[in-house]
Order: sequence, then structure tokens, then C-alpha cells
Amino acid sequence: MPDVISQLSDDAVALLIRLIQTPSFSREEADTATLIQEFLTTHGVATKRQDNNVWAVSQHFDAAKPTVLLNSHHDTVRASAGWSYAPFGAELEGDKLVGLGSNDAGASAVSLLAVFCYFQDKLNAFNLICAITAEEEISGAKGIRSVLPQLGKIDVGIVGEPTGMNLAIAEKGLIVLDATAHGKTGHAAREEGENALYKALDDIQWLRQYQFPEVSPLLGPVKMTVTQITAGQQHNVVPDRCQFVVDVRTNELYQNQEVVDIIRANVQSEIVPRSTHLNSSKISENHPLVRKGVAMGKQVYGSPTLSDQSMMPFETLKMGPGESARSHTPDEFILLSEIHAGIRDYITLLTDLKFH
Repeated sequence: MPDVISQLSDDAVALLIRLIQTPSFSREEADTATLIQEFLTTHGVATKRQDNNVWAVSQHFDAAKPTVLLNSHHDTVRASAGWSYAPFGAELEGDKLVGLGSNDAGASAVSLLAVFCYFQDKLNAFNLICAITAEEEISGAKGIRSVLPQLGKIDVGIVGEPTGMNLAIAEKGLIVLDATAHGKTGHAAREEGENALYKALDDIQWLRQYQFPEVSPLLGPVKMTVTQITAGQQHNVVPDRCQFVVDVRTNELYQNQEVVDIIRANVQSEIVPRSTHLNSSKISENHPLVRKGVAMGKQVYGSPTLSDQSMMPFETLKMGPGESARSHTPDEFILLSEIHAGIRDYITLLTDLKFH
């Protein structure tokens, strides 16, 4: 029913304007969570909330059917320097809506909410759960990771992030390593001490040159980059400690812990990962969602940017209106036509979807 879809699309845009006008920095999303609850309630949907996460379950839930999770986030980064518009102004110029979080990921969030409302009282071959969650921008503990245990078994997830409504079927993971090389202090004028900085440099050289053998056709190789280094207190003392930070972007062919183990086996420095749960994610090109998306003319690709997919222990497809290049930039914007088209594409993707 195109008139129903058009009305839901208009409602989604109206919600996005209110979300933009309401600051929702990570860990400070309470007000936008309330707006999302009000939107669902107005559309006859019962909601659940934990902290600043809001979710809803389709009316005809049947445990015998597969379950599809629709997920996006409503937190934003802080506005960077260089905005020529008011970040919370939600200024509309023709088809263009400018505002912080409009593209990342407000457009996806409101589109998925509209799609859930469209399907929620229909008898489908699958269950739908829609969860609009918090703390995505900081991979926070009170975001999707805290909600997943409440949702039960999920068979596949659609994660709303700006992809131009193309199909990101793989996404790079992230490990941040704090490394410490240990030595012995001594006077720089004499042949004494054990220079921790030199040890660190040897390890950094290995990190720079090592190539993990498994290379993904979608995401390429595992990439390691040393981004910070600190050593020494004064010019005439051999440093006994050198600390450096390594940014590691993993592909779907390795688990993060496996990568940490390989690095530890090859360097002298003490290696401490800040976390290992931000794994690379993927979905089979033969999955019914992917096959249908390709049949709709969507492109398949691997995404270099991290999302809440990294915390989901099931297959996930990243797909949403907008473009990744606009995220975290001054004068971030979304086109209303992208939202309207995105909602229709999501509905087409899910309509008559069969898992077997």
C-alpha cells in the first residue's frame, strides 16, 4: 500500500528532525530514546527500554520462525569545528536536511522504525525485532552489547548505517593494543643500561613489515598501524620503558584474539589489548537477504568502518540511506529522497523473504 509507506516515510522524516534538534551524544541519549518510544507508541507499537536503548518485537512473534533484527543507533559524536549551519538546527533546504546525526545514523534509524511499523502486525515468514540503541560511537558497554541478551535468538541482522543502500557484506574489526617495551635505565654517556626504545623500534619494524597470510577478497589484509609512542624522561638517561599504541584493523578471516596471539608470539614488548570483542563481521553472499538485494540491483562490498555489527555473534548485513563519507563531517546532511527510497528498498528486501 504505497499511501501507507508514504505516510510512514513522512512520519520518519518528522522524527528525524526532532532527533537532530535533541542533543544525543554518546551516554547522553535519554531524550532521544524517549522520542523514539513516543514514535513507536503513536504507531501502536509496544516498546521496551533499557538505559537509552529502545526496542520492539513484532506482534505475531513465533519462536519456530527465524528472527530478523533491525538495528541502528541514535547517539552522535560531538560536532567538529567548521560547521556553517547550527548542528542541532535541522535546517531543510529543498531535499537536503542538515544536522548532526542526520546521516550517521539518524536516517537509518528512522527508516528502520518506519519499516518495523509497516511489518509489525503482518504475518511474515520471520519475526522482526527493531532495536535503536545507544553508545555506538564509543562501542559502549550500555549499547547493543547490553541489549542482545534480552532479545533471544537472532538469525540475521540488518544494521542501519549510511551505505547508499548498497550491501556491506563484510566489515573490518578493530583492536587497539597498548604495547610496552621494558629495558634497564643507565647513563647515556656510558655503555650501560638496556634501551627500551630500541626494543620498541625493533617491534615496530616487525609490525610495519609483517603481512598476515589470509587476505580477504572483500576487506583486504589485516592492517597494523603504530599511532603513538612515548619514552624517556631526559636526554642523558637510557629509557627503561617505552610505550606505544597499535591500531589493528582485522578482516573476517581472523578472530581478534587470534591476531593478538600472533603478535605476542613475534614481539618482545608486552601487549595488552583494550578489548577483543570488536571483531570483523560478514554475511554469506548466498544468504537470502544478500541474494535478494543483488536482484534489486544493489552492489556488494566490504566496509572499512566499524559499527555495532562487531558485537553481534550472528550474520549481519550493513545497509542504510546516506553516504559514509558525510559522517563525522561539518554540515552533515541527508536527502529526504534518500530516506523515502531507503524505506521502500528495505520493505522490498523483506517482503516475501524466505529463509529456505
